[in-house]
Amino acid sequence: MNTTPFQHVSYLWDDQIAANIAGDEVALLVYRSNLLGADLRLTNYGGGNTSCKLNDKDPLTGQPTEVMWVKGSGGDLGTMKRSGLAALYVDRLRSLKNVYRGLEHEDDMVALFYHCIFDLTSKAPSIDTPLHGFLPFKHIDHLHPDAAIAIAAAKDGKRITQELFGGKIGWVDWQRPGFDLGLQLLDCLEENAKQGITLRGVMLGSHGLFTWGNTAYESYLNTLEVVETCADYLQKNEGKTRPVFGGAKIESLEKTTRLKQAAALAPVLRGLCSSATKMIGHFSHDERVLQFINSNDLERLAPLGTSCPDHFLRTKISPLVLELKPDEDVSDVQAIQSKLEPSFEAYRRMYASYYDACRHPNSPDMRDPNPVVVLWPGVGMFTFAKDKQTARVAAEFYSNAINVMRGAEAVSEYTALPRQEAFDIEYWLLEEAKLQRLPKPKPLSGRVALVTGSGGGIGKAIARKFAEEGACVVLSDVHAERLDEAKNEFIRAFGKDAVSSTLLNVTDGRSASEAMEAAVLAFGGVDIVVNNAGISISQALAEHTEENWDKLYDILVKGQFLVSQAGVAVMRKQGFGGDILNIVSKNAVVAGPNNAGYGSAKAAQAHLTRLLASELGGDKIRVNMVNPDAVIAGSNIWAGGWAEGRAKAYGISVEELPAYYAKRTLLGEIILPEDVANACYAFVGGLLNKSTGNALNVDGGVAMGFLR
Repeated sequence: MNTTPFQHVSYLWDDQIAANIAGDEVALLVYRSNLLGADLRLTNYGGGNTSCKLNDKDPLTGQPTEVMWVKGSGGDLGTMKRSGLAALYVDRLRSLKNVYRGLEHEDDMVALFYHCIFDLTSKAPSIDTPLHGFLPFKHIDHLHPDAAIAIAAAKDGKRITQELFGGKIGWVDWQRPGFDLGLQLLDCLEENAKQGITLRGVMLGSHGLFTWGNTAYESYLNTLEVVETCADYLQKNEGKTRPVFGGAKIESLEKTTRLKQAAALAPVLRGLCSSATKMIGHFSHDERVLQFINSNDLERLAPLGTSCPDHFLRTKISPLVLELKPDEDVSDVQAIQSKLEPSFEAYRRMYASYYDACRHPNSPDMRDPNPVVVLWPGVGMFTFAKDKQTARVAAEFYSNAINVMRGAEAVSEYTALPRQEAFDIEYWLLEEAKLQRLPKPKPLSGRVALVTGSGGGIGKAIARKFAEEGACVVLSDVHAERLDEAKNEFIRAFGKDAVSSTLLNVTDGRSASEAMEAAVLAFGGVDIVVNNAGISISQALAEHTEENWDKLYDILVKGQFLVSQAGVAVMRKQGFGGDILNIVSKNAVVAGPNNAGYGSAKAAQAHLTRLLASELGGDKIRVNMVNPDAVIAGSNIWAGGWAEGRAKAYGISVEELPAYYAKRTLLGEIILPEDVANACYAFVGGLLNKSTGNALNVDGGVAMGFLR
């Protein structure tokens, strides 16, 4: 049981849990890894790796042999399972030194790792495998703690490390991860041993930290203690010689105003960042980010970029700092686009120059030259990437980089990777091969869809279909409890990065605008708006109340108008078009009894679809409608008296309605919410990109509903 009080890291070890898996070193490795990965102060998402060495029976000889279990390629320590580990023969791995031909052949060694595999069902070995394999320790942790990297990236990092740990933490200068770095770690250990020094870890210049122990617990505790020492040192020295980041140059806007400004500008930024590939956005404005972007040192530090390879790979060579005042009027879309475009063009030229200056004959083609990180002093940080998770992780990594710069500047002077070294990481052929192995994006990847009335029924089915096809979905509904249940269901199915939710009363223009702002703050913009929210009231003319008439027109017609208006405002800021889908009805064209209010409102929705298609074509915004009929399953409106009204109109019982509706169709089919969702996907999935002002019937075939 640990008695050391930790202030800067989280001690999470549970003796009872560890006792339950005692004797299973691999299980203890997974447990330790998960604890380390759970504290983002110790390592960032997907970063770092851990290992253990144990004796096992060779399946070929039956003799005992030493095996190393190490985090495999990809994955995340915080969520890693046994299947995320690679298992290798230690003696075979170490024997690769006999065929190593030097740095210029470094990458060739990765393929040879496969000749060392012990467990053929385990994960593919990562480039860091030899860094663990050459060290003699049973348990090893390689992490990227902000506090340690701050010292590793400081101009005087080597001296500080020596003094802070009394020589017990070694130092290896920056080098790209690989076989040679593993040899250098071993050399560092052996050189210190010759001087009678027993190391408890090694600091990798600008990179991270290696620590170890004889048991899983010893390694865990050693790691925490080393990082705690680094963090405590930084804290005690912060502000001693000068204010953090040179002090504040400007003040942040008040939180509510910051969010308003961010929501107003994010779609414009998303459009500018999407000149090559459509991006998803993320917004951050915590105090540490604001302290950096508001500081006197921002102009000096931001162009330097990051130091740790993990940070750099996800945040690009440097961020783009916007030359906008925090309270800048960004309401004039054309004016703000014109003001920002030169900055984005300058960034793209800078990136192209960097590529041309550093490229090798066999370098991959230049990737998207747009910035990943965009900083707006006084407001916050925007990050853009191919999906929400990547954008969010990029923000986390740049926040880590800010912490590193803050710490390094507190005790020395921050130093970034040289541009050539940075390029060699970004365009590393092994990284390129990994990118090429990624699965093909789904049809709706990079797109954001807001669906009204998506707490259940047709709306939820549409949102689910879009999420399955790769979209980020914004669930919206007027019923809070229903909305929360749907959001939780979607998070379980698709993960937290694929879904957001917002309360939305479609009859209220302010509510519609606020829902779009919520979507923009969650994902950077909106590409697809589905007007699905609705009610059904069936009453004969003599019995139809003025209140019900107004309710039908407010929700169906006014609601479609207000939500479309708010959505179009966002789409125009992005500048690359979009889709509006209106869930109308067979009743828009079919006259039936006891249906004056609902049927005429649906006809208004249909014609509003055509009117907006005509108006918005120049903006590349497609407007189409889907006409369902008799969708019973999961329908909220079905439970609101509509069933009784329609049954009365047809002279049958409520129980007879499903069969009645199916029997009157040409196909004799009951219509499900999923059928409507599939029709919506047909419009936005890519095959009908040149189709607007159209209607798609999903009614099983109702001849009276044929358009004419």
